[in-house]
Amino acid sequence: MSSLETNIRNVLSKVAPKLQALHQTSPRPIILGITGLQGSGKSTWASHVVKLLTSEHNLFTVTVSLDDFYKTHSDLIARREQDPSNKLYRTRGQPGTHDEKLAAQFFQDLKSYRGDGELKIPSFDKSKFNGEGDRAAKEDWPTMNRKPDVVVFEGWCVGFRPLSAEAVREKHQLALAGKLPVNTPAKHQVEHLLEVNECLRRYCEAFMGPQHFDFMIHIDTDSLRNVYKWRLEQEHKLIAAKGTGMSDDQVAAFIDGYMPGYELYLEGLRGGFFDGGDGRQIRVLLDIERAVTRVEEM
Repeated sequence: MSSLETNIRNVLSKVAPKLQALHQTSPRPIILGITGLQGSGKSTWASHVVKLLTSEHNLFTVTVSLDDFYKTHSDLIARREQDPSNKLYRTRGQPGTHDEKLAAQFFQDLKSYRGDGELKIPSFDKSKFNGEGDRAAKEDWPTMNRKPDVVVFEGWCVGFRPLSAEAVREKHQLALAGKLPVNTPAKHQVEHLLEVNECLRRYCEAFMGPQHFDFMIHIDTDSLRNVYKWRLEQEHKLIAAKGTGMSDDQVAAFIDGYMPGYELYLEGLRGGFFDGGDGRQIRVLLDIERAVTRVEEM
């Protein structure tokens, strides 16, 4: 058994009994969020959690990714061209590049789904348009024919909660003064950060706030600069396997697109996603080698 699987089993030993207890009383699927930094292994964690909850804890589990709720290619282009000066929207990823109505409708349908008929899970094909991606044809979406006990909802900004406009401006000023871990908000106009913040507010109201989750696993680290190392390692492995990939500078630029979100919102997530600190959030701390150093129940 790998050390990663051992770590995931240890985390699930804390979460699974609570999931099973809720499953006994809840007629709807339980929503378990998994959020983590770029390169932290979030998607690997999600796939292992699905497998282990189903095979070892008798909880039929499926996964849903925030990525699969991206807008169509034409709508992503329209979003980009709406304000070419907003560098945060040059590529997909930020709040504002997802189809909020599609996501809200899916989770509303999921809440009432009892296995009576089919429920399709939206899908986004990242290979289309030379990597810019587009929504997959609806007939190609994965289909559920059985009510899941648990749905793992994973995404890079799952668990983020919006700040007040004043707090966003304060973080921007701290970045300009070089007082944040990486200071990437300083690379953007504060109005553009506020625009993303407003989109995040709508996301949280519609489908991504704490009221929409039962539990949360947060994969974190003590130093945000570790993210650059992790993502570089992933890209080098990809190049070794496929012979092509991003340059180191391109990887750094890629991470820079996500880092403002981490610098704005991670503090709030670390303080607790659920109000009241009732043990429904697990924070997993990784060191620079992605080894688990601490597991906190919050």
